[in-house]
Amino acid sequence: MQNENSGNRTKHAPTKAATSKNRDVLPIGDLGIIALSSSAEMGRKINDYIVQWRDERDHLHSEHPQLSGYVRDNYLIRTQTPRFGSGEGKATIFDSIRGYDIFLLLDVCNYSITYNMRGQTNHMSPDDHFIDLERVISAIGGKARRINVIMPFLYESRQFRRTGRESLDCAQALKELVRMGVDNIITFDAHDPRIQNAIPLSGFENFLPTYQFIKGLFRAAPDFSVSPERLMIVSPDEAGTFRAVYMANVLGVNMGMFYKRRNYTLTVNGENPIIAHEFLGAPVKGKDIVLLDDMISSGRTCLTIAKELKALGAARIFICSTFGLFTNGLKKFDEAWEQGIFHSLLTTNLVYQRPELLAKPYYHGCDLSKFIALIIDSLNHDSSLSDLLDPIDRINRFLAQKGISRS
Repeated sequence: MQNENSGNRTKHAPTKAATSKNRDVLPIGDLGIIALSSSAEMGRKINDYIVQWRDERDHLHSEHPQLSGYVRDNYLIRTQTPRFGSGEGKATIFDSIRGYDIFLLLDVCNYSITYNMRGQTNHMSPDDHFIDLERVISAIGGKARRINVIMPFLYESRQFRRTGRESLDCAQALKELVRMGVDNIITFDAHDPRIQNAIPLSGFENFLPTYQFIKGLFRAAPDFSVSPERLMIVSPDEAGTFRAVYMANVLGVNMGMFYKRRNYTLTVNGENPIIAHEFLGAPVKGKDIVLLDDMISSGRTCLTIAKELKALGAARIFICSTFGLFTNGLKKFDEAWEQGIFHSLLTTNLVYQRPELLAKPYYHGCDLSKFIALIIDSLNHDSSLSDLLDPIDRINRFLAQKGISRS
């Protein structure tokens, strides 16, 4: 499967951050973006943003020899990761990347990509996507100046710790990438950010889409109210409370959480079964609820908790999840929405979004392509990412536009 250059590009309105940031800093090397087939659409969007920003940017060192390839009409590097009939594969790079600052982008959850093996059509698994990433790094062959991997859904991130005689897949994968020469790993909403301790001397950045969710909530409900009397942020479990705490603090509202009461005398499908979800927090009666989590897999947990919140008297429930996997389909979400269990469902385009999801009346997507473009543009100039890691200023500016002050 080959990633072709972008065709017709969309013209984006310039932003102050895009046109002024990095205008006085020389890049580390010529920028090259390799979007694997799993992230081809996202790669085209990111490329369009950077092409426009650099074309409009009045760089202070425009005559410097190091900027000879700074302004281009395309930063995407053509690659191909075909499979043989046996299921084996290879990676080929068609453009020169010598001395480039390479950014590799992939979606390990994109099951829509298929390949033929022995006459049968197989859907690519996360393992397939990860080995393709390693193949591309191998094809680079040490010719790039720097290699950065942008993996929004961190491969095997749910297998981040050992609770028995188990494999430590995520830590092993991170170490493999570092051994292959990867300098920076950029991910989003890691299941447990402490996994970066596996590679303590290497670059690892974990971003949260809090800003994009707040904007999405106002799109989903124009009358969305940010006040302690009308709104509460809720975490579906104790492990994700840091997400809810951050959003609640920046919005100036209360937060609550559920904890899972389990039967530790039984093990079913590798885990102790949940007996009940218990709520800890202030009364929710009459309040809108933002149910905030990192991923929706089958959807059983978030829908069960939404029903619990409704039983406690909650008003509208907005389900926000960085990664919408929907491994069991959307039927249960359709039924829950028709029953009034939740008002809106928000996820990002960091993982594959099936067309039927985009068509749902209750669904509101949050596009992260511009945000990733800002990350790439900043890292290419070796600039600080502090304002992107903590978007409090952007959140406050957005709320001020809505007439809401958090000072």
